[in-house]
Amino acid sequence: MALVVENTFTRRKEPFEPLQPGKVGIYVCGPTVYGHSHLGHAKSYVSFDAIVRWLQCSGYAVSYVQNITDVGHLTDNADEGEDKVTKEARRRGLHPMAIAETYTRSYLDDMDALHIRRPDIMPHATGHIPEQIACVQKLLAKGHAYEVNGNIYFDVSSFSRYGRLSGRMVEDMEAGARVEVNPEKRHPSDFALWKRAEAGHIMRWLSPWGEGYPGWHLECSVMSQKYLGETFDIHGGGLENQFPHHECEIAQGECATGKPFCRYWLHNNMCTINGQKMGKSLGNFILLKQLFFEGHPLLEKTFEPAVVKHFVLTSHYRAPLDFSNSALKAAESGSYKLRDAARELTRAARSAAPKPASEKIRTALADIEKRFSDALNDDFNTAVGLAVLFDFARQSGTWISEGAGQEDLLAADTLMQRLTGDALGLKWSSPLGGEGQESKQDQLIKLLADLRHEARKQKNFALSDQIRDRLVALGVNLRDTTDGTKW
Repeated sequence: MALVVENTFTRRKEPFEPLQPGKVGIYVCGPTVYGHSHLGHAKSYVSFDAIVRWLQCSGYAVSYVQNITDVGHLTDNADEGEDKVTKEARRRGLHPMAIAETYTRSYLDDMDALHIRRPDIMPHATGHIPEQIACVQKLLAKGHAYEVNGNIYFDVSSFSRYGRLSGRMVEDMEAGARVEVNPEKRHPSDFALWKRAEAGHIMRWLSPWGEGYPGWHLECSVMSQKYLGETFDIHGGGLENQFPHHECEIAQGECATGKPFCRYWLHNNMCTINGQKMGKSLGNFILLKQLFFEGHPLLEKTFEPAVVKHFVLTSHYRAPLDFSNSALKAAESGSYKLRDAARELTRAARSAAPKPASEKIRTALADIEKRFSDALNDDFNTAVGLAVLFDFARQSGTWISEGAGQEDLLAADTLMQRLTGDALGLKWSSPLGGEGQESKQDQLIKLLADLRHEARKQKNFALSDQIRDRLVALGVNLRDTTDGTKW
């Protein structure tokens, strides 16, 4: 089947047709860098990594842009409060740019651990101030914005389609429930394009309206259109940003250019912790570094990044995802079964005897590839795709036990690597922590397994158990079978 996506803007599944045949431009809202990445970031960026990967596997040349917000995101997520980066900088006694650099590096480290491909372009808001000022000037000249005391606001009444993405009508909107209505605004839903910098505000730039800084919504409109064009294919982000952030992006982008902003809106759903919304005040705020390495009071253990990625992929990107110890341990068990099956297939393919190709196996491989493709082409349904891979793992084990020939097993191994690696980005750590040394590791493990076997034959069970236990500590489990020791 051809690729179909559920477009939040139209609220229906649609055939995906890019603006330029064979090319796709996608923009995904990146992190605001004032703290370490958390589970919500894993849900979002694993999901969009799978989407980008599948577009690439489908033959598209993808231009992937994801921003870094290092100024302008205020604590109420709208127009009031303190800049999040500046607030953290003041708390720690550092310059805001030091905070932004620290947590940008931290974010990239976490994404690398999850084996998430880095975007082609990662623009920083602070690096695009001239373009943002130019956009504000356009909106003022066209009558879509107004100035009050050095602050520039977008006039939502000038854009009749404001609210279409979220389904909210301007006449029904009220000011944010947590803050009083700003008396400078003509309408409570008008939003800031440019904010006047108060005394002591470090992050400030000279503009035609005095020193100030850009509004959070403006940044994404400007950077997406700068690198992908005035109209582009896909805009992605978290469901929580559908209103007001993405709604405001559309208004700014279309009013500045007079053209449609983007054609497909994809929104990933949020994650919860043991059925509760994640929040620092609730004590269930789990950072990825805690999940991978450091531990957390709510976690019984740490989990390999590949397991966390596997867990996210077990749900559809539009579905909510509940993190719990039991759910993560179940994902770990399933992930390692898939890992072991893939590694066993690789080993068997190397050592299998040459035999004529089996029509039965080739037909089965074609069926697996089609079912996986159909799943991912149905709005990137990774959950169904994983189910197909588990079926693949079961069948490959049967082929190995039945003595399939090398040509068939190599074809199966190539497909397994393509679907688990290229399409889903699942990359498990090596049992011995090395990279690209699997054949040498196999030889070393076999050597140790043989030594353990000799120790058992000589009834030296202390040495035999020591070898086994040391291998287990390295993540290698030995299994004694009638055909010898497997791992």
